[in-house]
Amino acid sequence: MTQPGSKVVLPTPLPEVGRRFSTARKVRLGDVTPKGRLRLDAVARYLQDIATDDSLDGSYSEPHSWVVRRTQMWVSSFPKYLDQIELTTWCGALGSHWAERRTQIKCDGVVAIEAAALWVRVDFKTMKPVALSADLVALLETATGGRKISSRLEIGKNLPDLDSNNATSQDWPIRFSDMDAVGHLNNAAYWEVLEEYLGANSGQRAPLHATVEHHGAIDPGNKVRIVTQQLEGRVVLRHVLDDGEVAAVTELILA
Repeated sequence: MTQPGSKVVLPTPLPEVGRRFSTARKVRLGDVTPKGRLRLDAVARYLQDIATDDSLDGSYSEPHSWVVRRTQMWVSSFPKYLDQIELTTWCGALGSHWAERRTQIKCDGVVAIEAAALWVRVDFKTMKPVALSADLVALLETATGGRKISSRLEIGKNLPDLDSNNATSQDWPIRFSDMDAVGHLNNAAYWEVLEEYLGANSGQRAPLHATVEHHGAIDPGNKVRIVTQQLEGRVVLRHVLDDGEVAAVTELILA
């Protein structure tokens, strides 16, 4: 966890032993800003894609029964339109009902983006967490180096009131195209809010550290507003439902 004003701590390193999965792709037109920079919501989709590909390649039991609790990105530089990028993913840490998926993205042989996503295994009928099976743990733990991880909230704790710190609020329409196969707002769509903020605030883009933490689902028909606050050393943006419940918290730290 990174506290405001502290040095950004990088995630666990690429393991020398254990299961890893790699793939390559080009940055396409639908993934970039008008200036050709790879967008963060596109990166989130890349992370989803390689997670699925790895789960299928590794013959995970119930490969689709996972939901994201938190995703962090450490961006050193942004790939651009038509750049060829290489992605490698592995398990960085384990918990009883969840696992950290680490992904490294290289461009021209140099690490451009590091990502760490906390995925919780669930029963899709009840949406309650399910303990990791012994065979899955045996497959994943080889790359963790024995590291363990908690599912507790990090950036969503001890935040100021929604109407304090010169907070701004804007309505955020939820579109049908933002929904995923589970019927909730897709993980990547949460990152569009941060891209809107970056687009409206010109200046430094990288290096940066960004986190999206999910507190609850956003469903079709929900009314959502985005509350933005400038705090010490960081920007916090919250998806707030009509009843005042916070569904997600996004944090941006410019290094």
